[in-house]
Amino acid sequence: MSDGAPAATVGPWLAERTGEPAWATATVELISGGKSNLTYVVGSAAGDVVLRRPPTGHVLATAHDMLRESRVIAALGPVGYPVPAIVAVEETGELLGAPFYVMSKVDGHIVRDQLPPGYGETEAERAVIGERLIQGLADLHAVDYTAAGLGEFGRPTGYMERQVRRWSKQWAATQTEPLPHLDQLATDLIARVPAHSDETVVHGDYRLDNTILDPHDVGRIAAVLDWEMSTLGDPLADLGLLLTYWRDEADQATSLTGLTPSVTWMPGFPDRAGVAEAYAKASGRDTGDLPFYVAFGYFKLAVVVQGIVARLAGGAMGGQDFGTMDGLVSTLVERGRACLADDVLG
Repeated sequence: MSDGAPAATVGPWLAERTGEPAWATATVELISGGKSNLTYVVGSAAGDVVLRRPPTGHVLATAHDMLRESRVIAALGPVGYPVPAIVAVEETGELLGAPFYVMSKVDGHIVRDQLPPGYGETEAERAVIGERLIQGLADLHAVDYTAAGLGEFGRPTGYMERQVRRWSKQWAATQTEPLPHLDQLATDLIARVPAHSDETVVHGDYRLDNTILDPHDVGRIAAVLDWEMSTLGDPLADLGLLLTYWRDEADQATSLTGLTPSVTWMPGFPDRAGVAEAYAKASGRDTGDLPFYVAFGYFKLAVVVQGIVARLAGGAMGGQDFGTMDGLVSTLVERGRACLADDVLG
């Protein structure tokens, strides 16, 4: 399926941009699993590459920015951070109705609901996967973004206040029914924004299934993907969202399992407190305010899920089936409220 990226259009364009005639007769296949932007494998005799574009229907003005995503990937590769290589960027939106970019296809495992057979089979190997995932986040936050050419990539000052307000606006634009508890969570978050934060590149959606794991070196991150929400801001927002996705053993059967990577409940992976401790050690940062950031993660994820529901209803997700999401928004909101009320990590 190549809705949104027809091969007859993409192939000749890629042949012209790369100077490789073999792309003129390319095939395009949608990769299932993405709940936001659409991702395709483009193949030809020249090899395989990956194309990223926004959903095919109406999208919010601040969402799904492919040019920003391609820019941060292009900046991080040369400084040694693991990302795919940018092959070509279409900036005008004239070809497919929206800007898009093409990047190299990195081989490896994308881990969602289970580990691949023969990979991470022991507790020691799963511990390594957890350690390297956390170190990968600390490494991102250690990048000198000015030296990487990203000095104007965002406005770090006041980042968290803007984030809460931004996602509140996203909620207002996509809600299908009133949810006063979500509105109250936004109000409570604004009231508790920490007074000071560091300033780093922020991925905005850092989690296990947004990485490609090396198939031969267990746990090594071959590439970090999905940079659409990246900017400059507070690094603990990334850690808080990672913990929002993190499943402890007690979470194994919760309603969130189908939405977020579930393998971290397996023995060997650290629990939430262990993730926070490992990040603090790797980065040297104080994580005392972390419950606030986890609560914000639940708030943000609730709004993202609502956006997915709205786009699915509008047919803008390339015909993909994500199953039922009934009640997920309310569940996420209640978890966020519990983090703030009880000063816990999820």
